[in-house]
Amino acid sequence: MSPAVTSDSRDPNAVPSPAVKRMLIGEPLDTEKLDGQLLPKKRALPIFASDALSSVAYAPQELLMILLIGGTAFMAFAPPVAAAVVVLLVVVVLSYRQLIKAYPSGGGDYEVARTNLGEKAGVVVGSALLVDYVLTVAVSVSSGVDNIISALPFLNAWRVELAVGFVILLVIVNLRGVREASQAFAIPTYVFIGSVALMIGTGLFRWAIGDAPVASSAEFTVEPEALSQVAFILLLLRAFSSGCSALTGVEAVSNGVPAFRTPKVKNAQTTLVLMGGIAIVLFAGLTSLALIAGVHYAENPCSLIGFDCAAGPQPSLMAQVAAATFGGDSVFFFIIQAATACVLLLAANTAFNGFPLLGSVLARDSYAPKALNSRGDRLVFSNGMLILGGAAIAILVVFQANLTTLIQLYIIGVFVSFSLGQIGMVRHWRRELRLLKGNSAARRAALSGLAINTVGAAFTVAVLVIVTITKFTHGAWLVFLAMPVLAFLMIGVNRYYRDVEHEIEMDDTVRFGASGDLAIILVGKLQKPVAKAIDYALAAKHEKTLAVHVAVTTDDIAELKADWEYHRMPVPLVVVDSPYRHYGSPLIGFIEKYREKHGPSVVTVYLPQYIVGHWWETPLHNRRARRIAQQLMMVHGVTVTLVPWLLDSSEIVYGRRSRPLPGDDRGGRVDQRHYGLVEHSDN
Repeated sequence: MSPAVTSDSRDPNAVPSPAVKRMLIGEPLDTEKLDGQLLPKKRALPIFASDALSSVAYAPQELLMILLIGGTAFMAFAPPVAAAVVVLLVVVVLSYRQLIKAYPSGGGDYEVARTNLGEKAGVVVGSALLVDYVLTVAVSVSSGVDNIISALPFLNAWRVELAVGFVILLVIVNLRGVREASQAFAIPTYVFIGSVALMIGTGLFRWAIGDAPVASSAEFTVEPEALSQVAFILLLLRAFSSGCSALTGVEAVSNGVPAFRTPKVKNAQTTLVLMGGIAIVLFAGLTSLALIAGVHYAENPCSLIGFDCAAGPQPSLMAQVAAATFGGDSVFFFIIQAATACVLLLAANTAFNGFPLLGSVLARDSYAPKALNSRGDRLVFSNGMLILGGAAIAILVVFQANLTTLIQLYIIGVFVSFSLGQIGMVRHWRRELRLLKGNSAARRAALSGLAINTVGAAFTVAVLVIVTITKFTHGAWLVFLAMPVLAFLMIGVNRYYRDVEHEIEMDDTVRFGASGDLAIILVGKLQKPVAKAIDYALAAKHEKTLAVHVAVTTDDIAELKADWEYHRMPVPLVVVDSPYRHYGSPLIGFIEKYREKHGPSVVTVYLPQYIVGHWWETPLHNRRARRIAQQLMMVHGVTVTLVPWLLDSSEIVYGRRSRPLPGDDRGGRVDQRHYGLVEHSDN
């Protein structure tokens, strides 16, 4: 059979990736396709707003749960507390519209604080947001699992395993790229919005016609705690702070502006307003419907008089309202529970976009490892996603995916960033006003922005104080411990990068005094990999080329010298004794003696190294070469060149064998069969 030339439809410049990786996240994307990954508004909404939208599933529940500590009579305070949350949400949304316009690069509160309040404020905001993103994943997944268990109580024993599994699934989906993630998450988010809106509308309609829905917990009561006047006020403030969890995720849009299609600022602002409007309607409607249905959700289910806490978990507020409105066995009940669980799980996706984007900005400014600013195969910041997933899994395991415990750690970080971001915006507008003269449109816009952000700063600082007071002893102290530690590490990373840059900075006083050029090929036995290394060294045309054998025993020296002469090797062989059976130290000693005799030569050491195709082959080869290379790289003026020799097993990975003899390629004698260019049959 005559040879047949084969073709490969894949990009010839693409780097091969493992089959498992391609199966999980897909084929690598060309950098030029980055614009195709940008999001229109309809896809950006589920990506960046799922956190804020999903918070309506647990924010009303947490608000009413805290009020119930004071007894069922305290439920009368729910409407004004919920109204205060709604007012705050309106103020924050309007404030962030100004921030997106002024700082559209994706740094969000971090960039605002760092630019206007200084480095320390910037790293505090950065650390607060990173902590909050991790907690967003943990809280959202825990809440989603809670709703699944409310519909399927037998899964309660697998709470932690379910939560960890969902985080892993989210990591895999997001690693496939922003565009694919938006396609996967759009339908559940819009189903949640539509189904909850339908439930609220149905429930309010039934209430209006005199057939108000009644929750299964309406008949349960609690033994109210005796409250002093101070405790009464603190309880209301604590309920307000728990309800403020509805504001989480608002900042994600400002951090994700670079992911929007052009015009980026306008699209981001529109998405933010849509998100805020939908969140307000759903939060207010669900809180109203829960009060109408008489939902009683307790922090400790066993404190509910009439509820058998040993029989199963306490149904979530969403589950109780859906059952009261449509019936616990209805199709709509299971649709709402499924949609709620999905959107709560997908709420973590907001963090999987915000955390990597913020990490890339921090890395760009040298406050985080540079690896966070590198895009993966699918044009996403995959390193940040992996770090976020790992941190969230650790928290879920430590806190056993307990929503009530995790919610106490939540929203501290986000209100720290809210507060410093809004204060930074106030300073930004004041600086702009000093530069703008007269009564121009730009000056009027700056005055409007100053007024909005001043109100936003006042509100968010006040809420931060309230949240800190009411949550600190309930576990929030852990967040206040984590944030300064992370900020300290970020400043340390920045100082390290600054020192390295200063150390390697080019200047006119730099002088390199090398005189001479020596190539050394390290030889164990005379084999093809060594011959290939010699061929490479000769092709580089060094001033002098030597083959060096480090002899740990005397048994092989005679055989090696005989082989060397028999094959007429073109470079002289030098034997270096090693009585203590080391390889790196004797070689370094030889280099130092050579330099003493011949001057400060530049030395290039060629080390043959096997390239293998199976994971289990790696520990069987190359250990000595790697150790020697690490030692040589610590010696000034020494360059290490690894000369690869592809074993037959490497064909599994690279699709070719390393059969050509040294020098054949430059001599025009390469057999194309060895490189997969030609198929051959012996028939």
